[in-house]
Amino acid sequence: MAEKKRWLLPINQAPTPFQLAMMVLSLISVIIVLMLTFAKLESETRRVLLFVDTSICTIFISYFLINLYRADSKLDYIKHNWIDLIASIPAVEPLRMARLFQILRVIRLIRMTRSILVPMMKQRRQATLASLLVAMVTILTFASVLILIVESGEPGANIHTAEDAIWWSLVTISTVGYGDYYPVTTVGHFIGGIVIICGVSFFGVISGYMASIFIAPDEHEKMEVQSKEIRCELELALARMEQNQQELIKQIAELKQQVNDKQS
Repeated sequence: MAEKKRWLLPINQAPTPFQLAMMVLSLISVIIVLMLTFAKLESETRRVLLFVDTSICTIFISYFLINLYRADSKLDYIKHNWIDLIASIPAVEPLRMARLFQILRVIRLIRMTRSILVPMMKQRRQATLASLLVAMVTILTFASVLILIVESGEPGANIHTAEDAIWWSLVTISTVGYGDYYPVTTVGHFIGGIVIICGVSFFGVISGYMASIFIAPDEHEKMEVQSKEIRCELELALARMEQNQQELIKQIAELKQQVNDKQS
């Protein structure tokens, strides 16, 4: 039984932020596969989902290759993570359904929710990058699909194809606003407003992360200076304690000598 489930994340092993991000992307990917398989979609909406699915698979394959390169035992890593490689092939339709097995990873993740927060707090930079990756994919996916569904076929609309929807999402989330593509419906304006707010928040987090990269070395130096000062104070305190101990021993010896003199 253990041999068959080697590719599952052990229940006592807390995931890293990037493992958590890959699991969330796996869940999104499974939802996309189910929609492509069972839902009745227009051709352009299907193309958007296929584009997103291919992008997620590219992330999966890149993550797999990076971890394979870093692994001490390449063969052992492949044995434990072969399902990730197979499920990350976007061009072969039957293999897309293999991504359903990744639901088991998500279920296992839910079971160990208590062990997630502490490791993530200890790896803030990695958690930030993983969160940004998941946020970017999620926002672009939902924004592209929803705006295409809402705007397609409306009088005066200029977002008709998958490329138009994806380009509009990228431009809107970056708050550049070229104006070549824009929503004309009320629902489309509402979606655009949400995407803009998400984009401002998204790049605000990126700015804070970049600032922390430059500020962190200074904080590290301050911590080193403080630790050196604490060490010096401890050494001085120990030296004083040793000196006091020697004086106390000397006084005890003198008292003993005085007692011996009186007895004699």
